[in-house]
Amino acid sequence: MPEEYEPPYLHPEYRSTVLRAPALPLVRLPEDWFHASPGPAFGRVPVGAGDADLTGGRRGEPLGERIIVSGRVLDGDGRPVADTLVEVWQANAAGRYFEGDDHPAPFDPNFTGAGRCVTDGEGRYRFLTIKPGAYPWQNHHNAWRPAHIHFSVFGPDLGSRLVTQMYFPGDPLLSLDPVLQSVPDQRGRDLLVASFDPELTEPIWALGYRWDIVIRGHAATPREA
Repeated sequence: MPEEYEPPYLHPEYRSTVLRAPALPLVRLPEDWFHASPGPAFGRVPVGAGDADLTGGRRGEPLGERIIVSGRVLDGDGRPVADTLVEVWQANAAGRYFEGDDHPAPFDPNFTGAGRCVTDGEGRYRFLTIKPGAYPWQNHHNAWRPAHIHFSVFGPDLGSRLVTQMYFPGDPLLSLDPVLQSVPDQRGRDLLVASFDPELTEPIWALGYRWDIVIRGHAATPREA
C-alpha cells in the first residue's frame, strides 16, 4: 500500500489512537512466519448462504432503508481473490449497534447487525442490509461518526485480517470524521467511499452500492486506523 494512504498508528485528532499507538519500535517478524501453519480457518461453523443477509433470521422486518452492498476483492494487479472470508458489522438505521450500546437511540430487535460470506471465483461478495445511521461518540465536542460499515477480509492471500470501513457518497460528516481523515491522502480517503450503482439496485426493493476491496498494491484499500 502506498505510504501516503496508510493511516498512522498515532493520529491525535482520533483520540483513541493516543492510547493504543505503540510507544516502542515494532518487532519485525520473519517473512515466512505467517506461512508456517496451515490456514486460514474460518471457525467451526460453516459460512451459510443466509449469513450475507443482515435483514433476515428474525421475526419481523428491520426498520430503515434496505440496501445491497457488493463488490470484488482484488489483488494489486486487479485479479480476483477467491475463497476469501468477508465479514461486516454495523449500526442499525438509528445509529445503534446492539442492545447494550449506551447511545440513546432505538434498538431494533429485527436487525442482526453482522454478516459474512466467502468470495466466489471472481472475487465477488454481496450483502443485503440496512443503511446504518450516524451516531455520536466522545472523541471531541459534538462529534458524530458518518454512516459506515466495518469490513474484515481474511483468506489464503492474506497473512492477517484486513480490517477497514466503507462509507457512503455525499455524507456531510465525511470531512469532519477523524477516523476517515486519519488517512493522510485524499485519494486514499476516496478509496473508502462506495459508489451508488443503479445496475445493482433492485426495483421496489433495495438501493445498490458497489465497493471493491484491493488487498495490496498502489490502489490498496486503506486499513482501519
